[in-house]
Amino acid sequence: MTVDYSSTEYLNKIDAYWRAANYVSVGQLYLKNNPLLRHPLKADDVKVKPIGHWGTIAGQNFIYAHLNRVINKYNLDMFYIEGPGHGGQVMVSNSYLDGSYTEIYPEITQDEKGMQKLFKRFSFPGGVASHAAPETPGSIHEGGELGYSISHATGAVLDNPDLIVAAVVGDGEAETGPLATSWQSNKFINPIHDGAVLPILDLNGFKISNPTILSRESDETLQKYFEGMGWHPIFVEGDDPEKLHPEMAKALDKAIEEIKAIQKNARETNDDSLPTWPVVIFRAPKGWTGPKTWDNLPIEKSFRAHQVPIPVDQNHMEHVDSLTAWLESYRPEELFDENGTLKADIAATTPKGDKRMAANPHTNPGKLIRDLIKPDFRNFAVDTTKKGATVAQDMTVLGSYLADVLDENAANKNFRIFGPDETMSNRLAPIFDETRRQWMQEIKEPNDEFLAHSGRIIDSQLSEHQDEGFLEGYVLTGRHGFFASYESFLRVVDSMLTQHFKWLRKAKNQPWRTSVPSLNIVATSTVFQQDHNGYTHQDPGILGHLADKKPEFIREYLPADANSLLAVFDKILNDRDKINLVVSSKHPRQQFYSAAEAKELVDNGLKIIDWASTDKNAKPDIVIAAAGTEPNLESLAAISILHEKLPDLKIRFINIVDLLKLRSPKVDARGLTDEQFDAYFTKDTPIVFAFHGFEGLVRDIFFDRHNHNISIHGYRENGDITTPFDMRVLNQMDRFDLVKSAVLSLPNADNYGQIVAEMDNMVAKHHQFIRDAGTDLPEVENWEWKPLD
Repeated sequence: MTVDYSSTEYLNKIDAYWRAANYVSVGQLYLKNNPLLRHPLKADDVKVKPIGHWGTIAGQNFIYAHLNRVINKYNLDMFYIEGPGHGGQVMVSNSYLDGSYTEIYPEITQDEKGMQKLFKRFSFPGGVASHAAPETPGSIHEGGELGYSISHATGAVLDNPDLIVAAVVGDGEAETGPLATSWQSNKFINPIHDGAVLPILDLNGFKISNPTILSRESDETLQKYFEGMGWHPIFVEGDDPEKLHPEMAKALDKAIEEIKAIQKNARETNDDSLPTWPVVIFRAPKGWTGPKTWDNLPIEKSFRAHQVPIPVDQNHMEHVDSLTAWLESYRPEELFDENGTLKADIAATTPKGDKRMAANPHTNPGKLIRDLIKPDFRNFAVDTTKKGATVAQDMTVLGSYLADVLDENAANKNFRIFGPDETMSNRLAPIFDETRRQWMQEIKEPNDEFLAHSGRIIDSQLSEHQDEGFLEGYVLTGRHGFFASYESFLRVVDSMLTQHFKWLRKAKNQPWRTSVPSLNIVATSTVFQQDHNGYTHQDPGILGHLADKKPEFIREYLPADANSLLAVFDKILNDRDKINLVVSSKHPRQQFYSAAEAKELVDNGLKIIDWASTDKNAKPDIVIAAAGTEPNLESLAAISILHEKLPDLKIRFINIVDLLKLRSPKVDARGLTDEQFDAYFTKDTPIVFAFHGFEGLVRDIFFDRHNHNISIHGYRENGDITTPFDMRVLNQMDRFDLVKSAVLSLPNADNYGQIVAEMDNMVAKHHQFIRDAGTDLPEVENWEWKPLD
């Protein structure tokens, strides 16, 4: 039977569905029993403390109902991103009504008993969150932080040509920096190879207690604003459902038909020029369909509708009649049958199977994930037969490997690289032999470089938020990639990383959630090699920030050279359910570790480096440990000095790549046992630990261990525009200070005063030399590793 999706009859059913979604949403706020009002509400029917948000609910339910309609009409592959920060009832209510919630949670049946359980569990101890979360079917977007709905949607549609993501943007969210800049996402969506983002700006007028900026702009101003950013705005406005249903139907039909026309033209004519995508601007009241006033003050069309608008709870039932009247205004007797099941003719408006937005396979992508084809990283390894003789740039070597990864996976289109205008600065130039930057605006050669309408790199928007958000959307829908940025500016997105971690952690508790590819983050332009940007670009704190998270989900790798970096990437590219932080050098470096050593370092997390140790498997006099590129170099240089000055000193050198593997099993199940730890570090031998980050992280690692005889040399918040070696001197992470620390930690330290004086003299010489010459000491720049006798 042919369905007229624009008929009054069909739109009346959409209205009934919308009322049902609103009813279920209000019920989740307040009720824990008596979900269909079979008897007058009594105290035990109401929650002790209703917690949640009402303001955006009816507007979002309206949008959701009409998206269901266009999915049915156009047979769309679509899912929903809920940008407004709260209002988790929206996706819960709609997934419950279409049956997908019950498929995942069979105890929440589509009847009165199931509805009661649904109502009680919302924002309730042991229940579900008050915003879209991993427990919510169809969600890939954590509502805990505003600003990322469009960037997540964009990441999701890359390389998914048939997918449309409806990204609902709250008007409070629209005021955040990340969201404001994400309107530029249209410059990176290729209509041939990618899907489409349909932004729906939900202008309900108010935030928590203030009006919203865009809602106070005229339609004329908003039209200019969005047209200026390359969108075609389609306006829908009103609060009368009878008039608004046909207007919304017409607007969404127009938007979908524009998307389909753009894609059809692009794919049939190979025209991949930048199109003008539609954006829907929807004006409807905050608190729509709820209480109009309370205590002679407006609720609907007011900020007062933001949270729980009527003061009713189990201990305050004075106004329960008002709550009952509100619930009855949706006429539940018309919507649910005697069993409490949504009536069949209304349920018929919902999409079926995988077409339901809450059941879209991209939102739980286990069946869609294809492992990357990885080349053998050893084929790209640099020669380290003579330790330190080869000079290479770690990230450039990695770039050659990644070019092969891109080539091997070209047909699958499941690997991308993201970053804020830093791919060349990060020395990944070899990947441009294989691909280009995806950029849909005009390309002006020869001034522009490596731009194309189709490419595997998106780094042409100078926004850490955008690029990291793209990656999140990409991996949460089952693909692979990494985000590379300057180390200090990873702090710009550390709250995003926190939210992603929270997503992973909560998703792990849901047996129905499939694993997703890990979020891989590369930190470059690091603190101890800031030779032109200065103090503003010096902050390794991302290490400590992530180390505070649940250990199951966090890895921190500090490869010391190119082969170690290759081995790390070999490990993480097909990893699952983690945030992998890789701290890497991009500058020319002496290369020390063979491919076999690199694999052992990554597999085990650390290694006693026999060629840089003189303890001959006996108990050492001193342990020198290094985690990071420059710490490794300075430690080896310090070992050379120590061996020259004290040839009988038994030195053990340990290089650490997987930093968090050092933690106690009391903290991290992967951690070394005390016996294993003591086999490396002993129980009492002095340790000098050269570290890339803030020292407190290492101090925490050693807290639960036997050996507290440790001197840590890391970043001490001393920086400047200076030479690379001076950055180490400023923080006493240089070879001369490491030698001083080592000899002063030995028994009879007073015997080594001359060595201490020599080291002080070298630091003083360095201090004067860089101010005279503007470069580091020749004995530092020209230092070479010599085998220990």
